[in-house]
Amino acid sequence: MVYLVITTLIWAFSFGLIGTTLKGIDPLQIADTRLLFALLVFLPFLKLGHTNWQEKWQLILIGAVQFGVMYTCYLSAFRFLPSHLVALFSVLTPLYIVIINDLRQRCFTPWYLLATILSVMGAAVIKIAAIDSSEIWLGFGLMQISNIAFAFGQVYYRDWKRARPHVSDGAVFGFLYLGAAVFTSIVTLLISQQPPIPISATSTQWFVLVYLGVVASGLGFFFWNKGASQVSVGVLAASNNAVVPLAMFASLFVFGEANGATSEELIRLIIGSLLIVLALLIARRKAA
Repeated sequence: MVYLVITTLIWAFSFGLIGTTLKGIDPLQIADTRLLFALLVFLPFLKLGHTNWQEKWQLILIGAVQFGVMYTCYLSAFRFLPSHLVALFSVLTPLYIVIINDLRQRCFTPWYLLATILSVMGAAVIKIAAIDSSEIWLGFGLMQISNIAFAFGQVYYRDWKRARPHVSDGAVFGFLYLGAAVFTSIVTLLISQQPPIPISATSTQWFVLVYLGVVASGLGFFFWNKGASQVSVGVLAASNNAVVPLAMFASLFVFGEANGATSEELIRLIIGSLLIVLALLIARRKAA
């Protein structure tokens, strides 16, 4: 559990840093640069002899989905949303964790459909005049793909690791970053048609990229997945949302996104947030 708490504190300020300091850099370049730094950190610890080739490919695939697909969609959402809404729309990850785990156990409940409808209603209420209607839905959709990918990776890595308690997390985690870095490099070259790393970034932006890659991504994801393998699915799902209020507070008041907001916009944000949290509570209650 301590690994999840440490990571929550690290991640709380990542949303605001991306939404402010890294403006002007292609989101796919940010994703790829962060994952390349994370890969470099864990390459020295990689142990090729601890797993067979099938297990290596499983880890590479998990990393490509959990970190590669997630970062591609999550960072692209900053094109359409302010960072506090990116943080808010990540609140549904626990719902997807429970659904994916239940599907693996071959059970399901229609209450999850109600939870999903409430979450969409929450996003609709939050829509404000400053954000184009199509943009908020594009951002919301990207965040849900991101949430599903991150939830998938957490559940599957948790099951993979619990089935192999003799394997050290540090000895194999580089395979996850390898899959993620390869995925984002290919996507950046094909979609952005730019170099995988932002050559024109300022010194301040490079400092933030190194911090996000080494600490927030590298150590953060390692601590998170290690902690995920040590707790129940219910605790894991609940832990995913601990970062949301901290990240929203940091984005709104530390990084100044609340400046200039009207009372109507703040009321919409509060009501919409409550609807999304209600969706989560319904799903969590039924999961319990």
